[in-house]
Amino acid sequence: MESIQFEQHNNLAYVTLNRPEALNAFNYEMLRKLGDIAESIRINPDIRVVIFTGAGEKSFSVGADLKERKTLTELQVKRNIYKIGEVFSAIENLPQPTIAMLNGYAFGGGTELALACDFRIAADDIQLGLTETSLAIIPGAGGTQRLPRLVGETKALELILTAKRLRADEALTCGLVTKVTTREALKVETESFAALMLANGPIALQQAKFAVKHGMNVDLQTGLNIERKAYEMTIPTEDRIEALNAFSEKRKPVFKGK
Repeated sequence: MESIQFEQHNNLAYVTLNRPEALNAFNYEMLRKLGDIAESIRINPDIRVVIFTGAGEKSFSVGADLKERKTLTELQVKRNIYKIGEVFSAIENLPQPTIAMLNGYAFGGGTELALACDFRIAADDIQLGLTETSLAIIPGAGGTQRLPRLVGETKALELILTAKRLRADEALTCGLVTKVTTREALKVETESFAALMLANGPIALQQAKFAVKHGMNVDLQTGLNIERKAYEMTIPTEDRIEALNAFSEKRKPVFKGK
């Protein structure tokens, strides 16, 4: 059984963590596979939005596979930490918009994968959190850096230092998740959210994401220059002309990503 499942439905891709018997915990082989899939998505022009989720009904992912971790040498632990950080950064840097569809528990590395996505949509009965300090370690796949950028320094310190497990409604209140819905409606709501982006120009989506992501960590003037360059990338596209023609003809545009 593949530890990661990949499906593509038209322009929407699904990446499913597929170790439900281990609550979708990450072992090294699973991380390697996830990295390979992320790279294949990056270069696929037909994929416009990506949804990450977990197999089964219990867990999105509970993070590192602690059963595997007990068998590893210190060097192998360092290898795993480097790999998970590398893979999650690759996911964060995908040009396509990404959504974590949180269908179950998301602890430790599971929450860190969600943080590496652009959006997080959660079932209302789940829990999530960076629980590593309860295991005498720290978040090592971007959690200490991405969480404060999302919810603020003080709240991030509270959540990390207390290893608190948040309910979905609490995560929504502090800005950790984008939307909360019922478990029954989770897939429909997530795909409806994806559809709002799929209706727009795919090159524009990627350039807008690039401008926001790269502009956040620089001064305003540098960010404005990044924005201008990103806009210029859309000017010679066929999609921009199609949008103008569709507007004048009072119809929906048909974007080709060209």
